[in-house]
Amino acid sequence: MRKKFMIGASVVLVAGLALTGCSARGGSSASGADIKKGDTIGVALPAKTSQNWVLAGAAFKKAIVAAGFKADIQYAAATNTVSDQQSQVSGMVTKGDKAVIIGAQDGSQLGSQVKAAKTSGATVIAWDRNLLNTKNVDYYVAFNNFKVGQLQAHALLDGLKKSKGNGPYNVEIFAGASTDANATVFYNGAMSVLTPKIKDGTLKVVSGQTKFQNVETDGWLAQNAQSRMTNLITHYYSGGTKLDGVLSPNDTLGRAILTATKAAGMPNPIVTGQDSETASIPLIMNGTQYSTIYKDTTLEANTAVDLVKTLSQGKKPKTVLDKANNNNGVKTVPAIELTPVLVTKENAVQAYKNNPTLEQLAKQG
Repeated sequence: MRKKFMIGASVVLVAGLALTGCSARGGSSASGADIKKGDTIGVALPAKTSQNWVLAGAAFKKAIVAAGFKADIQYAAATNTVSDQQSQVSGMVTKGDKAVIIGAQDGSQLGSQVKAAKTSGATVIAWDRNLLNTKNVDYYVAFNNFKVGQLQAHALLDGLKKSKGNGPYNVEIFAGASTDANATVFYNGAMSVLTPKIKDGTLKVVSGQTKFQNVETDGWLAQNAQSRMTNLITHYYSGGTKLDGVLSPNDTLGRAILTATKAAGMPNPIVTGQDSETASIPLIMNGTQYSTIYKDTTLEANTAVDLVKTLSQGKKPKTVLDKANNNNGVKTVPAIELTPVLVTKENAVQAYKNNPTLEQLAKQG
C-alpha cells in the first residue's frame, strides 16, 4: 500500500527529462524560437479562489526572473473573472509579450484572445488547465489530471475499507466547476474507478446523483459545496441513513463538506481532496479528512518556465500526446505531464519532504 502512495517520487527527474530531446510518442514544432533573454513572459492566472493559485504567482515570478526574462503576471478579478482575464490576455498581446502562459478561469472563453496571441507570433502555453476548442495553443503543462481522479477514487475505496470494513458503502460524489477544463478530467478519472463499484453494489450513491451536471460545484466555491451537502443530508440522510464517504475533488470543497456533516451531527465520512492546502494537512493528520493530492505548484510553474527557456534556445521540447488527458476538443495539445502524489496520514511526512512548510505541518499532526 505504501508503495502505491509514493508514485511520483521521481517527478522532478521526469520533469527535467521532459524538456530536452525529442519524443517518440509525439511532439510539436519548435514554436518560440524567437523568444530571447530579456523578453517579457505573460502569465494569466484565475481569481485567487484557492491557496494553489496564490502560490502560483510568486513561483512564476521567481522562476521567470531567474531564467533571465521579464515577468508580466496578472490574476483575474474576483468578479467578472472571465471578461477580466480576456482583457488581460489581450493586453499581453498588445504589449508584445513573447510567450503567454495561461491558467484559464474558463478555458472555453479565450479563443479569440489566443488566436490574436498566435497571430502576433507569441507562444501560447496552457498551464494547469487546458485551453478548450482552439488550435491556437502550442503546449500544455500540467499534472496528469485523469490520474488525479483515479487516485482520489482509490483513496475513497481504501479509506472506506479501512474504517468501515466490507461494503456496501453509502457515498456521495462532488465535482468541480464546469467552467474548469480540469474538473471533467478529474471526474472522468474518478468515475473510471468508481462506476464498476457502483454497478456491482459495493458503492451506493444514495441521492442517485452521479452525472457531472448533477454533482458539479459552481465556481469551485466552498459555500456551494457546503450548501449542496447540507441539502443532501436533509433529503437523503435525515432518517438515520449513514453517510460513509464523499468523493471531493479538492481540499477547499472537502472542508466545506465536512463542515456540513459536522453541523448535522454526523460522524465524519471518508472525504478525499486535492492541492495539499495547509488548512487540510492537520485534518488529515488527525483523521478528519482522509486524503489529499500533492501537486507541487512551484514545480509546475518552474516546468512551464523551463519550457520557455528551452524554446528560447531553439530546442524542441519533449512532449506527449495524451488524448485522454489533454485533448481540448479540437486537438490533443502536446503536453509536459507531471505526476501527482496521493497523500494520507501514513505517507504525509515522506510525501512533503521537499516542502518544509507542509512537512512541518505533517510532523506536528
